[in-house]
Amino acid sequence: MKNLKLKAARAALDLSQQELADIVCVSRQTISAIEKGDYNPTINLCIAICKALGKTLDELFWTGEF
Repeated sequence: MKNLKLKAARAALDLSQQELADIVCVSRQTISAIEKGDYNPTINLCIAICKALGKTLDELFWTGEF
């Protein structure tokens, strides 16, 4: 499932995938894969992304589906 909330939050701060990747110490490909829904990040990476974007886990990663 694509993570459009992550992509929108990143774009709202005018950050490229590479810039966000540099902030959270992963590759640009990792950010791309998360946004495409091809990679399920660890909780630690989710928290780092949330802090970098000023969002909560619920705002970026909660889908309401199980």
